[in-house]
Amino acid sequence: TAQQYEESLRRLNLVVYMFGKRVENVVDDPIIRPSMNAVAKTYELAHRPEHEDIMTATSHITGDKINRFTHIHQSIEDLVKKSKMGRLLGRETGCCFQRCVGMDSLNALDMTTFDIDRKYGTEYHSRFVKYLEYVQDNDLTCCGAMTDTKGDRSLPPHKQADPDMFMHVVEEKQDGVIVRGAKAHQTGAVNSHEIIVMPTITLREPDKDYAISFALPSDTEGIT
Repeated sequence: TAQQYEESLRRLNLVVYMFGKRVENVVDDPIIRPSMNAVAKTYELAHRPEHEDIMTATSHITGDKINRFTHIHQSIEDLVKKSKMGRLLGRETGCCFQRCVGMDSLNALDMTTFDIDRKYGTEYHSRFVKYLEYVQDNDLTCCGAMTDTKGDRSLPPHKQADPDMFMHVVEEKQDGVIVRGAKAHQTGAVNSHEIIVMPTITLREPDKDYAISFALPSDTEGIT
């Protein structure tokens, strides 16, 4: 529910700075609060019977009823309802309701990981589906972190004077990877439970360290 969403944000230990100062209470800050209220509408309307058909969907993984913002489109009808959902929320909020990029990120990764696994015999799609089920079960708000700071835009990532202008892998370990870099202008980041990181531009073989996508909780240590 909208109330449960607000309570879930209060439990996060977000590191947020605005105008050079640490924001201790993100939920009640008068600048941030209105945008949080817009996200809350995506939960509120999903519980209204008159909007159920547009705001909810059936998970293709579990068969459970889920918020459409966590759904993987299965048909043309799904795409039409997605469009109608955006129009409904636009009328209700008059602003950005911040879950669209997260939804688009989930759909893009579902397709991309499937194609990669089919070509190379990897296991990225099964990992993604496991993550998606977690997002659906908990009705999480996801932020799509795509925009790198880029530096010199005439140069590809591997030729930047500062390699951290694009998010990249700096170390591979048995249990995962360590990344470094920055993502900028991520709408709704302070109102999200999860951050989904993706590349921002087309990448070639020399930029393979920059070709990474992953998700992590928004209050993960090291994220500002």
